[in-house]
Amino acid sequence: MGNPRYIKVAEQIKVIVAELLERRIKDPRLGFVTLTDVRMTGDGREATVFYTVMGDDEARAGTAAALASANGMIRSTVGKQLGMKFTPTIGFVLDAVPETAAEMDALLAKARASDAELAASSAGASYAGDADPYKKPADDEDEADA
Repeated sequence: MGNPRYIKVAEQIKVIVAELLERRIKDPRLGFVTLTDVRMTGDGREATVFYTVMGDDEARAGTAAALASANGMIRSTVGKQLGMKFTPTIGFVLDAVPETAAEMDALLAKARASDAELAASSAGASYAGDADPYKKPADDEDEADA
């Protein structure tokens, strides 16, 4: 867990950058961007903005180029609005959340298919021995007979 002050600053940076992307940056390369997280270093000197882009690899590359070209304007605006003594450097990192979610969905679908296959193969099966293979304590009647 980081410094609570920097956690609040990171949230403010996220809001400011999202507003800039929505209203002020008019780069045609900029795709449909969603900011997922902002993390700051312990000393508050660097802020990493994680983002996702709807679209293919070409849209991701164009958005990365647009963000890189607007980085100076974004940092200066963040500095003006935060009013801090030192404005953190801002880096943009493409978040891997959608790819990870797609991989997890594929794994879950594979598990569901194997569960359905197992249920179908065991539908007509019967027990090899007794239905309840565990030993149980003997009844009082059985002990009296012995």
